[in-house]
Amino acid sequence: MRTILIIAWLFLGLGAAIYHYGPGQKRVAMDGIENVLAEARTNVSLEKYPQALVLFDKAMAELSVDNEDLAHRIQLEKAKAQMHAAQLPEARASLGSLLSRLRSAESPDEKLISETQQALANAQYYRTWLMRLEGQPEEAWKPEIEAARQHFTQLNEKSVAAGDTEAAEKTAEDLEATVRLARMDLNDLQGLPLPNQ
Repeated sequence: MRTILIIAWLFLGLGAAIYHYGPGQKRVAMDGIENVLAEARTNVSLEKYPQALVLFDKAMAELSVDNEDLAHRIQLEKAKAQMHAAQLPEARASLGSLLSRLRSAESPDEKLISETQQALANAQYYRTWLMRLEGQPEEAWKPEIEAARQHFTQLNEKSVAAGDTEAAEKTAEDLEATVRLARMDLNDLQGLPLPNQ
């Protein structure tokens, strides 16, 4: 009986060692990434966007290649922070490529696609506003606002089809603001404060 207990105890220790040096290491790495992300999200909530961007980059660097879903989520959060950190062109480019990858995935995450599409449409809207204030010609900013309008239209249609009245109202307002921006006279636009993101 004593021999059986000793052997069982040794196997228990061996099992713990195998877990620790195998799957346990992945869990430790994920815990570290989650801590970095929590700190980044805290910085976003405190409007410390440059610090948040550094932490999002750190989390992406530590993330394993096989965790694509979390990588997409981090990229979306980073792009949203970039919009607040005066990196609108970078955010817009990042969101455009992310949306393409999400749509071409084998099993697309519709919720993440909608969130990315909403963020991209917002980036396009703000970019159009700035392009117009800079005095760029219509042929430069028109495609950008038209793309934002299309995204808001698609999001509105999805919300209506899903029966989400709150989201439908929000996207309808965004769509209306987009159409207004495209039609607004430059003198009227210059008299308005920059929109809050």
